[in-house]
Amino acid sequence: MLLESYKIASHNDSLLKGHENKLAFTRSEIAGTEEIIQKLVDFQIAIPSWALGTGGTRFGRFAGGGEPRTLEEKIEDVGLLHTLNKASGAISLHIPWDIPTDPKAIRALAAQHGLKFDAVNSNTFQDQADQEHTYKFGSLQNVNKAIRKQAIDHNIEVIKHGIELGSDSLTVWLSDGSCFPGQLNFRKAYQNTLESLQEIYAALPDDWKIFVEYKAFEPNFYSMTVGDWGQSLSYARKLGDKAYTLVDLGHHLPNANIEQIVSLLLMEEKLGGFHFNDSKYGDDDLTAGSVKPYQLFLIFNELVEGMDARGMNHAKDLGWMIDASHNVKDPLEDLLQSVEAIMIAYAQALSVDRKALEDAQENNDVVRAQEILQNAFRTDVRAIVAEARLRAGAALNPVALYRELKVRENLIAERGLKTVSTGL
Repeated sequence: MLLESYKIASHNDSLLKGHENKLAFTRSEIAGTEEIIQKLVDFQIAIPSWALGTGGTRFGRFAGGGEPRTLEEKIEDVGLLHTLNKASGAISLHIPWDIPTDPKAIRALAAQHGLKFDAVNSNTFQDQADQEHTYKFGSLQNVNKAIRKQAIDHNIEVIKHGIELGSDSLTVWLSDGSCFPGQLNFRKAYQNTLESLQEIYAALPDDWKIFVEYKAFEPNFYSMTVGDWGQSLSYARKLGDKAYTLVDLGHHLPNANIEQIVSLLLMEEKLGGFHFNDSKYGDDDLTAGSVKPYQLFLIFNELVEGMDARGMNHAKDLGWMIDASHNVKDPLEDLLQSVEAIMIAYAQALSVDRKALEDAQENNDVVRAQEILQNAFRTDVRAIVAEARLRAGAALNPVALYRELKVRENLIAERGLKTVSTGL
């Protein structure tokens, strides 16, 4: 479904006066708004190809209708999101869920929608219909060398697909681990995984990165072979300069201090990117900022401080992506909400008075430091985020326009009520 620019313009015209009033007030509250707005315009968040359909749990899945049936339709849906918010300018593919049969045509279609290809993702946590060996007892860690080779070959195949699409990074998330004491030799599992990753690393083009993603538990519940940021960092250091740790917000134990993890990984020059989502208990894959918005702000506070300390480009030097599952919402509405929440947290972090905060920290003024952060968090920055969208040619209120245009109804009419997106 294509969204004509005049519809966005008409929508914006109806909201413009109210928006300008809110923006004027916000400018009076926050210094340096022009610089913040430009950073927001530049900031792009990749959309995963597997998040465009209704998600599910181990108990069931309830399709919402009008889901994309092909990779081409997924690209069209991400293009629609990007048209609405101008902040979703990339798509991340999961192989083999979304193997491009004609890479040139797929790349051209993405370009028509103003999209590029973000990191490509391998999948050795599921058995595919045509694979010879099972990953029931792990992939890169497996005691069986033939199974490890199968997983290595798959990752190299994913790299080749990424090269054809113009991607420049590979994300590896492993479900490898154990469910019971004694099931696994931890040291051998680590060594097998490292040796496997080294073969994958050797296949990377010179300008590529590999992101080693970690997760505390699930689907294995006694041990995970890449179970925390320390293990991921260990692999990344041993692999080389093109290897980095990837942080998924839902992949931690409850109440983990993710903002401190982020700060230290940045300091060590080994933070590669983010998968944004939110959670109450575990890897819930909820809408970003829906449960713990203050934590999301604190994470961005450390990101901004750490990236600025190293002179990094906020928009280009890390990988930014949503990784969520939409069980009871319209997936496209959910993604619009997630992008909005991420942009709000980023804008809040940009508004922090860095000099005042540093002075408070250097003088052990705990109360002042807390006041500075909470003042930034409690200040409404939505008008600044909306202004960035307006200047980029997007909608002032993307969710409202999405509903006003009855996008989901149109997609159902075009694709059908019982369609099921691949990969879920």
